[in-house]
Amino acid sequence: MLLSPKVKMSSQKKTDLCFPHLLNSSCRKPTLHWSEAVLLNSVLLFISLITVVLNLLIIISVSHFRQLHTPTNILLLSLGVSDFFVGLLLMPFEIYRFTFCWFLGDTMCVFLFFLIGTIICASIWNIVLISVDRYVAICYPLHYPTRILLTRVKYCVCLCWFCASSCSFVYSNDVMVQSGRSKSCIGECKFIISYIPGTFDLVFNFILPVTTIIVLYLRVFVVAVSQARAMRSHITVASFHSATSGTKRSELKAARTLGVLVVVYLMCYCPYYCYSIVGISLTNTPYSFSLFFLGYVNSCLNPVIYALFYPWFRKAVKVIVTLQILQPGSHEAKLL
Repeated sequence: MLLSPKVKMSSQKKTDLCFPHLLNSSCRKPTLHWSEAVLLNSVLLFISLITVVLNLLIIISVSHFRQLHTPTNILLLSLGVSDFFVGLLLMPFEIYRFTFCWFLGDTMCVFLFFLIGTIICASIWNIVLISVDRYVAICYPLHYPTRILLTRVKYCVCLCWFCASSCSFVYSNDVMVQSGRSKSCIGECKFIISYIPGTFDLVFNFILPVTTIIVLYLRVFVVAVSQARAMRSHITVASFHSATSGTKRSELKAARTLGVLVVVYLMCYCPYYCYSIVGISLTNTPYSFSLFFLGYVNSCLNPVIYALFYPWFRKAVKVIVTLQILQPGSHEAKLL
């Protein structure tokens, strides 16, 4: 029995829908060809796996080796934890959200938004804390041991994550309220927040921290340059000599490394925030997905920066990979 063209078109239309039984309200399936989807997902999942592995090495290194329990490394550990969850949770969810119909429901969509808000907010404010740490170490080296204590840094990290989750909870409630109005069809996961929370997010999670980071690093740069010039011209004023003796070359190198970290972060996340400033909703378009993933790739680049600039990280990775970490007393290994 031959089907009429009208019946064929109707059946084909149903197969293109996420929920064929909801003909009038279902979203259409993503238009990527299966070969393109397989290639794209394979590449992105590989990036996700590399992100998880590299940041897990950071977490194990700083947590296990006692010599690495310094205030700066605790901040790097917190940043590594946020990057680890980006690779473990956010990247796979974003791949699924872009290349497949969303069958997980509105609650899971809001939970994903909560995760994104918490992890991204914690990342940027961890970098702010790192900038403050470097600012005090370079500009006030004599006061650094008394001001930047390990216990204080741990409290600051906990406060950072608490504030990030609290802000994200407020945004998630706003998205939950607007979920019915923002969805154009069933089978999509789209994030739209109202004007006031969106403005607060832009100011609190981008403009304010980025401004703080830039101001602090400009100050660090000026002080570092002045110290370098003074040492080249053999200035031996007693007050300056006592200050520069406390500011070790390693501190300047750490400031340079973390400066690279900040620049890479801004390069990865500025396009996304510029995209959101113009008021375009973050729908499942290739352009918005590429901006999302560009920001997430930053989590993969951070451990690469550590490997390039921190000898202790390379030594720690060697101990971990060769399973020397399982030997008794390995946490006392000398890495610095």
